[in-house]
Amino acid sequence: MDGVHDLGGMQGFGPVEVETDEPVFHYEWEGRTFGFAMGTLGAGGFNTPMFRHAIERMDPGHYLTSSYFEHWLTAVATLVVEAGMISRTELDASVGAFPLARSPAVDADDVEIGRRAGEPRFAVGDAVRVRDLQFAGHTRCPRYVRNRRGVVVRIEPTAAVPEVEAHRREQLLEPTYGVRFEAAELWSDSTDANAAVHVDLYERYLDPA
Repeated sequence: MDGVHDLGGMQGFGPVEVETDEPVFHYEWEGRTFGFAMGTLGAGGFNTPMFRHAIERMDPGHYLTSSYFEHWLTAVATLVVEAGMISRTELDASVGAFPLARSPAVDADDVEIGRRAGEPRFAVGDAVRVRDLQFAGHTRCPRYVRNRRGVVVRIEPTAAVPEVEAHRREQLLEPTYGVRFEAAELWSDSTDANAAVHVDLYERYLDPA
């Protein structure tokens, strides 16, 4: 999904702040949120791509001004309401007007199934170009590599396609690849001839270059 969460390669957000000896949880409610998410996930209330997509569906202003575990809490609350495990009225009666994520922008029928796992289409050393995908739902194809040329450097294990899991609640395995991109290919102002970025990508994201 193209949204405010896809920050790879973007400027203007300041340096990454690294907290020395950072605790796992800063507050007790963060630990409870983690336990609630894991329990609901284990009970089959949702899967990991659905959870990620719920975070992606947050209002941009809310996303940028809230913490990591606030993202988790918003996502879980959104998913349990959408699953009918609790009503919006019951939620608001308990905690007040809780900011849920927006409704999904795509239906299950909008998701490309593609081919099921077989022999990888590409081999190590193949030149590939990332498809310029425009998909309003959940995807693991970063915006900054789309329509960019790279080289396959590793054949990864088959993995479940996130678009299918997030929107159809089905598992469809597909080959994945480690692809090397020269920094100058991704960012035209890069002057480091030796800089490269490695990205793991699903087969459906790639075309021969």
